[in-house]
Amino acid sequence: MTTASPIAPLLLTDGYKVGRVKQYPERTTRVYSNWTNRGSRLPGVDEVVHFGLQAFCQEYLVEAFAPFFAADEDEVCRRYQEVMDAYLGPGSVQTDHIRALHRRGCLPLRFCAVPEGTLVPLRVPSFTIENTEPEFFWLVNYVESALSAQVWHASTTATIALQYRRLLEEAALRTTGSTDAVDFQAHDFSFRGQTSIAAAEASGAGHLTSFLGTDSIPSIEWIRRYYPGENGLIAGSVPATEHSVMTAGGQAGERETFERLLSIYPSGILSVVSDTWDLWSVLEEILPALRERILARDGKLVIRPDSGNPVDILCGTARELGQGATAPERGVIETLWDVFGGTVTAQGYKVLDPHIGAIYGDSITLERAAAIIERLEAKGFASTNVVFGIGSFTYQYVTRDTFASAIKATWAEVDGVGRDMLKDPVTDSGTKRSATGRLAVTRGQDGRLDLIERATPAQEAASELQVVWEDGAAVRRQSFADVRARLHEERTARA
Repeated sequence: MTTASPIAPLLLTDGYKVGRVKQYPERTTRVYSNWTNRGSRLPGVDEVVHFGLQAFCQEYLVEAFAPFFAADEDEVCRRYQEVMDAYLGPGSVQTDHIRALHRRGCLPLRFCAVPEGTLVPLRVPSFTIENTEPEFFWLVNYVESALSAQVWHASTTATIALQYRRLLEEAALRTTGSTDAVDFQAHDFSFRGQTSIAAAEASGAGHLTSFLGTDSIPSIEWIRRYYPGENGLIAGSVPATEHSVMTAGGQAGERETFERLLSIYPSGILSVVSDTWDLWSVLEEILPALRERILARDGKLVIRPDSGNPVDILCGTARELGQGATAPERGVIETLWDVFGGTVTAQGYKVLDPHIGAIYGDSITLERAAAIIERLEAKGFASTNVVFGIGSFTYQYVTRDTFASAIKATWAEVDGVGRDMLKDPVTDSGTKRSATGRLAVTRGQDGRLDLIERATPAQEAASELQVVWEDGAAVRRQSFADVRARLHEERTARA
């Protein structure tokens, strides 16, 4: 991350936090907070994938602060004072604590966390944060705004991607007896629909914790930078067209466009958007005319519809195999079967010839993906006949409240005495009630994580929450391969 000003990282906070240094009780020396997902808006989802903290610590607490620590002390204090005077009024915020931080040369904070890729139950903390030196108690919740803004989306996307993974694996096993196709069966199309490039990078990485397919290329470099190591294949994709390619050839020349593309890509997988004008004409006229050429090709031609009701487009309006007279009634998969044929699995489900396939990437949700699989199975087709493009309709239509993710302080030290802290609004449903005291996380007999409040030093030492970052440097670093392996181990244990 590049910052234009040496005080830029100091301004990555909510306005109400800049006065924390004088608002805590006198002689406060330690503040201890935690990140917890307190609820779920997704039916049946009661565990959240911990992911994104390692990247945040390196990107925002190290890289973003490097220009601050490198700049002249008087200059950064002058600039900060200038901004605060204009924002809150002259003298509202002093700079002694900023000067002390600059002299320290790093952020004196400690993060303790479960390993990334861990499935963390609701109301169990994924990580804690506290200051390591008494003078910097104010810093713990000062960084909350940036921390919360950066971590929730990557973690939420990873959790939703996991639900797709479970759905697709279960269906693949039922209809083919194998999950080999699932790695690439959900493809990230969300880049253009995200709120920023930074959001696309982190969210796209969350998708890749469960899959290998993506069109969000920036996520690959983000992973290499913040989760380095022997990661193997991080992600992959295939040559594909867009509507501008098809329209450039003209509607009258659509068949010629298909033929030209097949010549450009004589082998491998090729995805062609096919509803620029008339999807059904492509299926019933162009593809049959090119059938022998497609079947003779060393690779797969993937047909991509891009509009309409995805359930009806793929599965047809007719609910049973052979009932539809027209392509819209039969749907994309059955029509492709009628043209190209295929095989039948030992489980009794039809699989399209390996030279032809389909992908749908418009307005896919978990519910629609489940409905498509259900309708295909009812017609005797394996779930693996279609790849799902997962876009911003899934990964951007979420908020920090999807899992009620929040950072709350639960313990502080004032005048040398520890104080258990508790938030419990009488006007709330109970969701906002915080844990209290210092915290530990252990594994129960069922393998799930449990929370211990008011933890003893011995319980903290044995906790799953272990130091991952301290005083400006990573203490424990994971590769992306390790995150994936951890998540795979956790989800198979839940299967």
